[in-house]
Amino acid sequence: MNNNEIELATLANGCFWCTEAIFKQIKGVKSLTPGYTGGILGNPSYEEVCTGKSGHAEAVQIEFDPEVTSFEKILDIFWNTHDPTTLNRQGNDVGTQYRSAIFYHNEIQREVAEKSKRDIENKNIYKDPVVTEIVPFKQFYVAENYHKDYYNKNMDVPYCNFVIAPKLDKLRNKYGKEIKDEYK
Repeated sequence: MNNNEIELATLANGCFWCTEAIFKQIKGVKSLTPGYTGGILGNPSYEEVCTGKSGHAEAVQIEFDPEVTSFEKILDIFWNTHDPTTLNRQGNDVGTQYRSAIFYHNEIQREVAEKSKRDIENKNIYKDPVVTEIVPFKQFYVAENYHKDYYNKNMDVPYCNFVIAPKLDKLRNKYGKEIKDEYK
């Protein structure tokens, strides 16, 4: 791979505020963009996605340097920072917009995603089957500005304290070596 090559991963695993806060802390991640993907409605708003009728999932697009972190590592963190066995829900967030999905950008990502899903299933970490979708990436719609960097701008909001902060604690405990220095 070229030293200047940046790769793109598109993941949905519940609320994009959580997903963005998690992956923002990972070494090699260059940028994150919260948004919507996987649905039928063009350029949806947050309100339209929240109805569950747009078909879109809340997702993040992650630009990362594969020389620093691999797609495999991104997926390992993905699997271990949400519950991939709950269909259309993460905790109290319920609806198709909160589904677990990997939107692959090429054949290599598809193969890596399918292998990582099999590996998670074979480890029997979860008592229920993994329901994460692995589907081709089609279109990504950037979320409204107030969703960007939501956790860092709203740490005192109860959702951030009770849902996101514990996930970040778990991330630091399990992936300490992968965390950027400014988040340690």
